[in-house]
Amino acid sequence: MDRIKIGIVGCGYWGPNLIRNFSSCPQTEVVAVCDASPARLEAIGRNFPHLARVESLDRLLDLGLDAAAIATPVSTHYPLAERCLNAGLHVLVEKPLASTVSEARSLLELAARCGRVLMVDHTYLFSNAVRRIKAMVGSGELGELYYVDSVRINLGLFQSDINVVWDLAPHDLSIVDHVLGREPRSISAWGCAHADPDMEDMAYVNVDYDDRLLANFHVNWLSPVKIRQMIFAGSRKSLIFNELNTTEPIKVYDRGIELGEGPDERRKLLVNYRSGDVWSPYIEPGEPLQEVVRHFAACIREKKAPLSDGALGLRVVRLLEAATRSLRAQGGRVVLSNGYHGASTNGVVDSRAGGPGQLPPDRAGRPARPKRRLERVR
Repeated sequence: MDRIKIGIVGCGYWGPNLIRNFSSCPQTEVVAVCDASPARLEAIGRNFPHLARVESLDRLLDLGLDAAAIATPVSTHYPLAERCLNAGLHVLVEKPLASTVSEARSLLELAARCGRVLMVDHTYLFSNAVRRIKAMVGSGELGELYYVDSVRINLGLFQSDINVVWDLAPHDLSIVDHVLGREPRSISAWGCAHADPDMEDMAYVNVDYDDRLLANFHVNWLSPVKIRQMIFAGSRKSLIFNELNTTEPIKVYDRGIELGEGPDERRKLLVNYRSGDVWSPYIEPGEPLQEVVRHFAACIREKKAPLSDGALGLRVVRLLEAATRSLRAQGGRVVLSNGYHGASTNGVVDSRAGGPGQLPPDRAGRPARPKRRLERVR
């Protein structure tokens, strides 16, 4: 069977990784790359001289492709993906799927009408470590989950079109969505800006899943150290996922508390501490992005929905949009309705269209202020 012909749109930070992985995938063939920067195209040409290099999407769409992978700024995801889908291509889009809920929903509906695969590159879902975490939580090995706590911090890179929540939190939101398989009840976020008054560069996001389960996410572009850590704490065991530890990314702790039992109210209040073994399960090495491109190709061949499909992408964008409304309301809690289709006011923040804290539809994570260019911090 012929290989799937792929075009890569965007050759900046992530684009070269997509080119490399699609080129090494047996089911796909990278035919061309597209970027508005001649310098970037020249750099790609030095490593991949056989690829066609074009500066416009029009020229890319004339090359008879089967699919496109989009790795461009978030504000451009919707118009580029829309054109590719309308041209009959299957589409892989970098996270987040779009800059607004309405854009994400429109892409999801368009892909369904066109009968094309729409997949979001939430890479962590294809990590062997995250797969193991999902299996452990799903089997009940950790017991009842009490909380999820994540720290995703580093120094830069500052983005010019999205704030730190839209840049870093999609990783953790997609992981928790995948692992828990449930919808949250409400969300709130606090943050502040230091380098650019229009753009939060550090934030804390709190998601309430009801049933005594909370998830907290700390995202930060200003940290002097890079930390990538998630804690899944349960009634039986807890685990820590440290992606920077390539040899032992997961550690499981048989530590926690045990409550007293019996009819007496005083006994119910007694707390005993349990301290047991700590162990690291074996996690098979592998490059998650290679799994992403293989899965994308398989979904095209088999005409099936991807693991990280447009519906997941839409759920993540809904949370990001609600978190930004909360930021604008100085941490006001946004109560989410069933299916994330909106939110009730509940005396806090109304996240329905036109409600207080509503974002302009074309600006992901930005207040309604004039744009100002911010150079990337290296």
